Amino acid sequence: MSMLRDAARAFMPYPDAAVAHAADGPLAGLSFAVKDLFDVAGYPTSGGQPFVLAMSGIKTTTALTVQRLLDAGARFVGKTITDELAFSMNGQNAHFGSPVNGAAPDRISGGSSSGSASAVSNGLCDFALGSDTGGSIRAPANHCALVGLRPTHGRISLEGVLDLAPSFDTCGWFTRDVPTFARIADMLLGADPSPLPDGRVRLLAPTDVWGLLASEVIDAQRAPRDRVEAVLGAAAPVEVVLDAFDAMYWSFRYLQGREAWRSDGALIDRFAPPLGPGVAQRFAWARQVSDAQVAEATAFRARFHAHMTRLLGSDGVLLMPTMPDIAPLVSADEAGLEDYRNQATRMLCIAGLAGLPQLSLPLGTRLGAPLGISLLGPAGSDRSLVALAERLG
Repeated sequence: MSMLRDAARAFMPYPDAAVAHAADGPLAGLSFAVKDLFDVAGYPTSGGQPFVLAMSGIKTTTALTVQRLLDAGARFVGKTITDELAFSMNGQNAHFGSPVNGAAPDRISGGSSSGSASAVSNGLCDFALGSDTGGSIRAPANHCALVGLRPTHGRISLEGVLDLAPSFDTCGWFTRDVPTFARIADMLLGADPSPLPDGRVRLLAPTDVWGLLASEVIDAQRAPRDRVEAVLGAAAPVEVVLDAFDAMYWSFRYLQGREAWRSDGALIDRFAPPLGPGVAQRFAWARQVSDAQVAEATAFRARFHAHMTRLLGSDGVLLMPTMPDIAPLVSADEAGLEDYRNQATRMLCIAGLAGLPQLSLPLGTRLGAPLGISLLGPAGSDRSLVALAERLG
C-alpha cells in the first residue's frame, strides 16, 4: 500500500518491502495489516517509539503468528501505528499521529492497536493483528464497530513481538464481520482445548459490571443484550467482583506497571526518550510500584483466577459491556481521556486478571457511534465464543 494514500493515517510510513504469501490456503483472498509490535522481515519494528525504531534495524525474521497467516494465503499490506510502547488506550501517538476511526471519525480509534483498528474500519484491509494487554483489542473494537478477541492468555504465539506486560499480553485481531473473523479463528485458534457444550451455555449477566454504566448507556445496550438473550437464553444475574472494584483495578495496575517497567525501563533510563502525554506519566508511576504492592497484587490475582474459574465452570459465559461508553471525542482533553481509561480498566481487568477470552461484538450504537457488547468465557473456550457469535447472525 502506498502510505501517501493512507488518508486514515493507519499505517507506519515505511517503504514497501516484498512479503511473500502462499498462493492458496484457507485465508487466500484476504488482506491483513500488522500492529508495529510484530516483527515482519524487511521492516523495522518501532513499538510506536522513535528510539525503539532507531535501534530496531530491518528485521530478518517474521513473528510466528504473522508467518502462519502468510502461509495460509493471507496477503500482507503494511504495519500499523501503535500507541507508544503499547502503554495507552487512546489511539493517539505523539510521534506518528492518530489513526482515524472509520466508524466515527470525530471520535478516537482507541489504543494501543489503534492503527490496526483504523485500517480495518476504513476498509484498507480485511483483518488486522493487534495485541491486548489491558484492553487494546477490546477498546478499539468497541470504538470502531469491529469484531475483536482478547484470547485466552498464551493461546496465540507472541514470539517475535515486543513485550509490554508479558503475563497479560495477548495476540488478537479485528474484522468488520463475524464470518471473516471465524475464518481467521479457524486458522489461529484451531479446536478449543476446553470447548463450551454444543448448543447450550449458561449465559450470565454480571450485575456489578452492568452497574458501572450510566443510564443512557444501559438504554443503548438494551437492544444488543436482547438480541443475544433471544438466541442464547436469558442471562442469569451474577456478581464477578472479588473484594471490590478498587482491589481488582489496583491489582491489575500494579502488576501491569511493574512488568511494563521491566520491559521498557532500561530504555527510558538510558536514553530519556521524549514520551507522549499520558504515556510519560504512566511510566513514571510504574517506576514507583513497590515489591509489597506487587506481592499483594499477585496474591489477589491467584484468588481472582480461582473465583472466576468457579463462577464460569465449563459452560458459563458472561454477557457484559465491552467499555463504559462509546469512544470519547478526538477533541477530549488528556484529563478526560485518562478518566475514561480508568473507568474502562475496571471492567477490562476482569479478563486480564483471570487470563480469560473475551469477544467484543459491534451490536450497538449511541449518538450515532458504535457500542460493543462482549461474551467472556472459560479458559480455552475462544473458538466456542466465536461460534456463539456466528449463531447470532
